[in-house]
Amino acid sequence: MDEQPETKNNKLIKIAVVGPESSGKSTITEGLAKHFGSLWVPEYARFYCENLEGECTFQDEENMFFGQIALEEAISSVVTNNLLFCDTVFLTVKVWSEHQFGKAPQPVIQEIPKRTYDFFLLLKNDLPWQDDPLRNFKGMGDYFFNVWKNELESINANYAEVGGLEDRLSNAINTVELFLNK
Repeated sequence: MDEQPETKNNKLIKIAVVGPESSGKSTITEGLAKHFGSLWVPEYARFYCENLEGECTFQDEENMFFGQIALEEAISSVVTNNLLFCDTVFLTVKVWSEHQFGKAPQPVIQEIPKRTYDFFLLLKNDLPWQDDPLRNFKGMGDYFFNVWKNELESINANYAEVGGLEDRLSNAINTVELFLNK
């Protein structure tokens, strides 16, 4: 493990890892947390959807929003080095809901200006597709990459695109280090 990064004014720095399905978000987020000696927030939707009986509904999307927020807040409360990595964020509910239902739950829209992240890593759609029973959008990686890019730009997010096959984690680590050292 590398030396602990200096954080900005000792405030919690939240770094979100987002992007299309099968872009390595969970692997990268866990790898970043390990490298920086910090904690990470897993994707609540994965836990939720593993127990769904039937298709995901609009209400399920709203439930996942509240679950993601609660999980992030719980883990944030025990971070000791002021650095938290998030394997996706509640904005995912907005992205999927708008795609599947044509609208996002109102609590998600209301939370966008209130809940900010210091930095986003937008993972490129350059990995081979990995089948998973919880993935629904094979062949739509470029589309969702662009949706995420537009979403991040619409909220004026500080973000960087990260890609690479063999060097994806090292590219992500270098990008985070550049951000932390600004």
